[in-house]
Amino acid sequence: MFNEKVSFDFLTIKKNGVMMPWLSLSIWIPILFGVLVIVLGRNGRDGLARQVALIGSIIAFAVTIPVMTGFDGSTANLQFIENFEWLPSLSASYALGVDGISMWFVPLTAFITVLVVLAGWEVIQEKAPQYMAAFLILSGLMIGVFTTTDGLLFYVFFEATLIPMYIIVGVWGGPNRVYAAFKFFLYTLLGSLLTLVAIIYLYTQTKTFDIAAWHEVKLSLNAQKLLFGAFFMAFAVKVPMWPVHTWLPDAHVEAPTGGSMVLAAIMLKLGAYGFLRFSLPIAPDASHALAGFVVTISLVAIVYIAFVALVQKDMKKLVAYSSIAHMGFVTLGFFMFDQNGMGYSIAVQGSIIQMISHGFISAAMFFCIGVLYDRVHSREIAAYGGVVNTMPKFAAFFLLFTMANSGLPATSGFVGEFMVILGATKFNFWIGALTASIMVIGAAYSLWMFKRVVFGEVANHHVKELTDVNARELTILWILAIAVLAMGLYPAPFTSAMDVSVGELLKHVAQSKLLP
Repeated sequence: MFNEKVSFDFLTIKKNGVMMPWLSLSIWIPILFGVLVIVLGRNGRDGLARQVALIGSIIAFAVTIPVMTGFDGSTANLQFIENFEWLPSLSASYALGVDGISMWFVPLTAFITVLVVLAGWEVIQEKAPQYMAAFLILSGLMIGVFTTTDGLLFYVFFEATLIPMYIIVGVWGGPNRVYAAFKFFLYTLLGSLLTLVAIIYLYTQTKTFDIAAWHEVKLSLNAQKLLFGAFFMAFAVKVPMWPVHTWLPDAHVEAPTGGSMVLAAIMLKLGAYGFLRFSLPIAPDASHALAGFVVTISLVAIVYIAFVALVQKDMKKLVAYSSIAHMGFVTLGFFMFDQNGMGYSIAVQGSIIQMISHGFISAAMFFCIGVLYDRVHSREIAAYGGVVNTMPKFAAFFLLFTMANSGLPATSGFVGEFMVILGATKFNFWIGALTASIMVIGAAYSLWMFKRVVFGEVANHHVKELTDVNARELTILWILAIAVLAMGLYPAPFTSAMDVSVGELLKHVAQSKLLP
């Protein structure tokens, strides 16, 4: 799996006999375009800066396509490997590679970035080049998190993602943006500092920052528990898991539409991805020992947060809480083990599918809320009613995404959660029954919000004066709708790409790594 590094030259498009560094291109193209957009903005060329930002985001997505088309799902080995000495004295490398677990997050990140640039095209008027540049740079940094195989480089990318998002919320957010940005930064930074301690400890044990080497190191149970706790603080906050979730609703409410789209679609996945790369394979014995704790708080997130979402009056806050509940399914799927210490492959695959699906659905939900906010300048559910009468096209798309958020079959929202529920039923019938039952609450809060906002008579003059979606907005809605339906109707490309890698990970996690 992660410890076997094989380069698949025959899968990689070559130029003059040299393997193209697709992963580096996917990281650095958006970052370089982001810098260029900032320069153009400082020179007062805002119109050109917008165009360059869109072109850059499209090119950045285009270079991720060979990663999808050239990926070999029949092996768990790392592919598209790049490895250069970065800090030789510390045995730290600029090392990149993807397997079936990480591969899909590369194009997903670039894909969402294109939509975010389009979403802010007309809406963001103040410092628009800097706004778009922040998302381009953030995109490259997040792809770096998903692709690096060096622990120190992972930490650099992981922490660097905080800076653009802090700026996005703090500069272009709502009235309480400074409070929300500071809370977001403080929560995530404090959790990550313990991760730095864990990384330093693993370096002292292995004399390298190679994550593959960390997967092989044997440690005492106490050491594993301490490492697990250190990683858990960073990843649980980023997911976020209950009870360290309180920063997320504030951040979503204050963030601009694009910020909410990226935060929910991609940034939350960094924490869940960390569990797969660090917590489970490095500390498998501690993972088994503490699995009951993680399963419990995941269930709390699924059940309790669903009821919290049910009473929200702010659309953004409701969808933010629904994200916490959906991510509860993700962490639940990771930590259910059978009597032999093996995780349930269908549950882990379902969790990863849920991460990808939630990227599409959450981006769509926050974009729809943004479309309404741009017209009425209110996120309060009570400020709407009868929107279908003035925005019928928008209402149709909003209904699709709301149904997907409720887990409707034939949409991407159903696939991942259903797989996790099947795994949970194998693990414990009553846990499976509970998680399946709570999906009814998820449908309740989503559809109740939709009913109050969209159906009924026109509620007020603001709704009466609404205009339906324009060509730019319609394009974004169509792209997201196709993604949600395509994944829901035909999830095989996603599951087949990750099947072998997940199986290898579970074998890896089932092996004890206690000191003899």
